[in-house]
Amino acid sequence: MTVFNLRAYDDHENVVFCRDKESGLSAIIGVHSTALGPAVGGCRMWEYNSDESALVDVLRLSRGMSYKNALAGLKMGGGKSVIIGNSKTQKSEALFEAFGRFIDNLNGQYYTAEDVGINPADMAIVNRSTQFVLGLEGKSGDPSPLTAYGVYLGMKSAVKHRLNRDSLEGLKIAVQGLGHVGYYLCEHLKNEGAELIVTDINQESVDRVVENLGATAVDKDEIYGQQVDVYAPCALGATLNDLTIPQLNCSVIAGAANNQLAEDKHGEILKKKNILYTPDYVINAGGIINVSMELEGSTYDKQIACEKVSAISDTLTEIFQAAETEEKTTNVVADELARKRIAEASR
Repeated sequence: MTVFNLRAYDDHENVVFCRDKESGLSAIIGVHSTALGPAVGGCRMWEYNSDESALVDVLRLSRGMSYKNALAGLKMGGGKSVIIGNSKTQKSEALFEAFGRFIDNLNGQYYTAEDVGINPADMAIVNRSTQFVLGLEGKSGDPSPLTAYGVYLGMKSAVKHRLNRDSLEGLKIAVQGLGHVGYYLCEHLKNEGAELIVTDINQESVDRVVENLGATAVDKDEIYGQQVDVYAPCALGATLNDLTIPQLNCSVIAGAANNQLAEDKHGEILKKKNILYTPDYVINAGGIINVSMELEGSTYDKQIACEKVSAISDTLTEIFQAAETEEKTTNVVADELARKRIAEASR
């Protein structure tokens, strides 16, 4: 397995392979860029089918964090980490303490936080071994509510641009993935009167949304073909691919998942289908904006965090308009703008 020849490798500054035999830790840390500041990005725990798939994921995710932080106007670079393992059966204090020691060895080049499969309690254990942890309880806390809030606002911007509607009331919205962020998003959508069609690989998560929010559940493979106004991917990445895109029957894609496009070419395919794609790392930046307040050294204030998250709408509107004017896809416009900001900071 080579790192430098992988398509996902994008001149990353640092890639660290972490192994602790005693605790069973196998992890990878990817630092994409520190041009704008220390690299910041969450840690996810997932049972990858191979070490290479874990590496590709961390490379794509860390690059996405660089772009996300740049377009959110944050003085932070991009990084990400993955722990290879089953988050339901393989967590231990020793594992997270060992992971913290690897984080600490980077001396502040990378700050970690929670992501898929990780919770604030896990990060508190990591914090025993290193100070370079964000999103802890008592500080900015769980970033999921602000991530969902940003996705909700971004979805409204996309609906306004494509459907010329100020409200989501009466719209049919398909939500794939009902974890922390997905559930909070569904709450926002229900409160505005949207009709929810949902799915998740976890039946308990599905039952919760159906019971509490009156959603309609469908099989995980049926979510793509639903006739809806908005499709909101909020699970893992690469769900917009050669197999799923032909099934889509929506006008807007706006969701919380990272790396939603399996390849850049899929942005062009969506454009040809007249589906407005909302760049994932722009719309889902609410959580990192929330966490960033810890690095700024100011006292955490949720109201101020929400005000900062609301700027996501303006950024998306700028991207939508530029994509139309320049006859480009929204993902290309977003990438170009992010790279420009990083390059300017590097100079």
